[in-house]
Amino acid sequence: MSARLMDPLPPAEVTRARGAAGSIAAPTLRRRGGKAEPASAQLAAEVPIALQYNGVSHAVMLATPCDLEDFALGFSLSEGVIDTVSELYDFEIEPARDGVTLAIDVASAAFARLKQRRRTLAGRTGCGICGTESLDQVLRPLPALAARGPRVAAAAFARAGDQLPQQQTLQQQTGATHAAAWCSPAGEVLCVREDVGRHNALDKLIGALARTRFDADSGFALITSRASVEMVQKSATVGISVLAAVSAPTSLAVRVAEDCGQTLLGFARGDSFSVYAHGRRIT
Repeated sequence: MSARLMDPLPPAEVTRARGAAGSIAAPTLRRRGGKAEPASAQLAAEVPIALQYNGVSHAVMLATPCDLEDFALGFSLSEGVIDTVSELYDFEIEPARDGVTLAIDVASAAFARLKQRRRTLAGRTGCGICGTESLDQVLRPLPALAARGPRVAAAAFARAGDQLPQQQTLQQQTGATHAAAWCSPAGEVLCVREDVGRHNALDKLIGALARTRFDADSGFALITSRASVEMVQKSATVGISVLAAVSAPTSLAVRVAEDCGQTLLGFARGDSFSVYAHGRRIT
């Protein structure tokens, strides 16, 4: 199956999950009230997803095999493989017995940059920079965000947090997925993507938004995980200047957010949150 990622999606299409099933049914033995009985459970799908650029293998990530067109574009943007959507020409989803290959066709200039970087990821759901060949590749240059970004009402984070669980379809089914959401400055949840890996969920969100030619200064991202340095880097790379996480950030994430000018929040739960970097955007 192939797709033209350069074609923007209508807004209604962006909010809807697409692709292969994100969960599978499995038999289980459920024990309640001292009694065990056969039952069926929905498990979050987790398969190896290989990303190839112009025929060359680049990374293998363990991910949920839905919204793969968003994943291909979002990963390519957030990892700096391409600088703009127009540099991704086409891609094909190639199912295999043990996983899925995303064969991605990018501009020759983007492919040349990729070969220079020589970065290889050994992807795990909890790791986004495994296999990086040198320390300077871990802390790659990020755009300067200090002079841009929206003003976000403090109450917006609580509003978004209240809305998000209702749109986490896979989490409701399986209890095993992360979500990344794009929200308006007032806290309205506009787009959600889910995956077993927090990095993958964010990549899928970035890809879905990029296909609509979204304005990174028009809202904030909310993630249902900790804010690791990779999450700061991925979001900052595409110009997202406000990142809120339901759990804590890491020390390196705070340092990188401070350096690039990103507003970073942690423990965004209910009407409370902690600001770790550049809180001036919060009204």
